[in-house]
Amino acid sequence: MSVDLERLRNSLLREPAASDFVQEEGGEGLPLTPAAVLFPIVLRDHGHTVLLTQRTAHLRDHAGQISFPGGGLNPGEGAMAGALREAHEEIGLDPTKVDLFGQMPQYHTGTGFSVSPMIGFVKTPCDLVPDPGEVADIFDVPLDFILDPRNMRQETRFYRGAWRSFLAVPWSGRYIWGATAGMLAQLSRIVNAAN
Repeated sequence: MSVDLERLRNSLLREPAASDFVQEEGGEGLPLTPAAVLFPIVLRDHGHTVLLTQRTAHLRDHAGQISFPGGGLNPGEGAMAGALREAHEEIGLDPTKVDLFGQMPQYHTGTGFSVSPMIGFVKTPCDLVPDPGEVADIFDVPLDFILDPRNMRQETRFYRGAWRSFLAVPWSGRYIWGATAGMLAQLSRIVNAAN
């Protein structure tokens, strides 16, 4: 499925209300900490891609997992500013290279975060440098692959003392799961519902 930029923009304009969200299994009763991620769609001549990071193995939370650049918001900081700040800190993405388009519905995680996914179109060329304290790798996944619902899988595993059901998106030897897979699935649903 090939998506041009105009169709993608039109799909995102018709997104669900921001009050709609996906709740991961096991998140009941936790206080929610505000966070934001940049959902970077890199504009490339050969086909748009989604930029993701792999977290370093030594981190306290989500070590080694695949994620969007992002994190907790500073006091008084909005989601847009937080997403751009975190992307600059984690991968060196110059904020002037990002055309922030809008926000997808909030995503509430089982680990107690209320995440605001901010859609940003990233202009190339852009130099990216991972922060070695947080990011082990930066890579792209073709947007067409992400938008194809056949690439999303529902899986069940024993995790943190209980059986959990979650989305997974395996791609090129990488295993994208949890909140990141959930937000990728949100974009896929938004774009496919508009067709």
